[in-house]
Amino acid sequence: MKIEILKTNIKKALDIIEKITRKNITLPALSNVLLSVEGNFLRLDATNLEISISWWILSKVEEEGKVAIPATFFSNLINLLTDEKIKLETQNKNLLLKTQSQITQIHGIDPEEFPIIPKIEKEEIITMSNKKLLESLEQVIEIPSVSQVRPEISGIYFSFKKDILKIVSTDSFRLAEKSISLKTKSKKDISFIAPQDAIRELMNILGQEDGNIVIYFSQNQILFENEKKEPSHPRIQILSRLIEGEYPNYQEIIPKKYKTQVIVKKDEFENKLKQAGLFSGKISEVKLNIDTKKKKIKIYSESPEIGKNESYISVKIKGEDMDVSFNYKFLISGLQNIKSSEVILELNGDDGPGVLKPIGDENYIYVSMPIKLN
Repeated sequence: MKIEILKTNIKKALDIIEKITRKNITLPALSNVLLSVEGNFLRLDATNLEISISWWILSKVEEEGKVAIPATFFSNLINLLTDEKIKLETQNKNLLLKTQSQITQIHGIDPEEFPIIPKIEKEEIITMSNKKLLESLEQVIEIPSVSQVRPEISGIYFSFKKDILKIVSTDSFRLAEKSISLKTKSKKDISFIAPQDAIRELMNILGQEDGNIVIYFSQNQILFENEKKEPSHPRIQILSRLIEGEYPNYQEIIPKKYKTQVIVKKDEFENKLKQAGLFSGKISEVKLNIDTKKKKIKIYSESPEIGKNESYISVKIKGEDMDVSFNYKFLISGLQNIKSSEVILELNGDDGPGVLKPIGDENYIYVSMPIKLN
C-alpha cells in the first residue's frame, strides 16, 4: 500500500472508530484498525465482533495493499501531527507514515489475523435524514439499562410500518416512544431491537455527517450506511448484531386516559424538581400534590439527614386532586427530552403510570411509573 491522504479526513474517521477497539484483552487483534485500499479509497475497518464500523476516505493511491495496526496508538499519533498531507506506505506487516517533517514506523500484525467484517444480504428498509434520525434517537437513548434477565429491554426498538417509524426504549420503570413521519414508505413492515452501544456509535457518526442515512436489514443484523457520494463506495457503514427476543407489548403500558391533567412550564417544573431532589431519600422520591381549586402543584421532599423542602407552581389543571410520588430523576429525564416551553403531565394516581408530552407535538411520549410509599 502506498497512498497520500489528508490528516483532517483520517483524523475524523479514527476519532470515531477507534473507540470500539478499546479493552479487547482476550482478543488483541480487535484492538487494531485494518487499513486497506479499494480503488481510489482508503478503507478503515474496526470491530469488537458485536459492532463493526467501515469508513472510506478518498485518497491519492499509488499502490494497493493492507495493514492492521493498533487503533488507539495510531489515532493518538495522527492527532499530534502538524502536517496536513500524510503519506502511508506498508513495509511487510508495518506501516510507514511520512510527512514533510517526520518519518514514523508502526509495527502491525498480519492483516489476515484481523476479523472478517460480516457482509449481509442487504434489504433496504428506508432512507432518511441524518439530522432527523439523530434528534429522535437523542430522546430515547438514555433510558435502556443492561439486563441479563431481559436482554430485549437493553436495546432500542425500531418499528417500521408504512410511512411511520417508531423508536422505543424502556427500563421497565419508564418508557419513551418517538414517532417519525417518513417521506417515503418503508419497503415492508419490519421491527428489530438494536443494541444501545451500537446506536450510540451511530449517533456519534450522525452528529458529524450531513445528508441521509440508509437502513438495511437482515435476520440478525442491521446496517446503517451513509448515503453514497461516490458511485463506487458508501462513505460510512456501521453494522451491528441485533438483540434476539420479543420486545414487550409496550403500548399496553401507555395509559389511554387520565385522572388528572396538568399543563406546566417545563423549565420551572424541572428547576423545582431539582431543588426537591436535593432533599429526596434513597429512592429519589418526590411527592406531587395536585390542588385543583388553587390551580397549583406542591412539590415536596424530605430527608431525615438533611431536612425538607416544598415549593409551589401555578398550573392549568383538569381532573381531580391527587397525591402521587415519582423518582424525580426520571421526571427530569423526560422533561429534558422535550423541546416545548410547556409540557402536559397526565396522572393516574399511585396505581397507574404518569405521562409527559410536549405541547403541540403528538410524536413523543414519555411514561414513568409512580413510587408507592408505605
